[in-house]
Amino acid sequence: MAEVKLMFWKVLPKQGQLSVEDVTTVVLCKPKLLPLKSLTLEKLEKMQQTAQDTVCQQEMAEKQWQITH
Repeated sequence: MAEVKLMFWKVLPKQGQLSVEDVTTVVLCKPKLLPLKSLTLEKLEKMQQTAQDTVCQQEMAEKQWQITH
């Protein structure tokens, strides 16, 4: 099969406007600040800390009771 070379020439208008389509650009928007921890997570952490403190106090009381008896 014979090779066919096609040549295309750019044609720019000498009058009027030149329009270009399908050009995508990056559009930057204002950053959105999100809280590092949600209120629910903070409440859960506080509840967990309270529960750990209670268990720790109970263990200390139990050790004191064992030492005295």
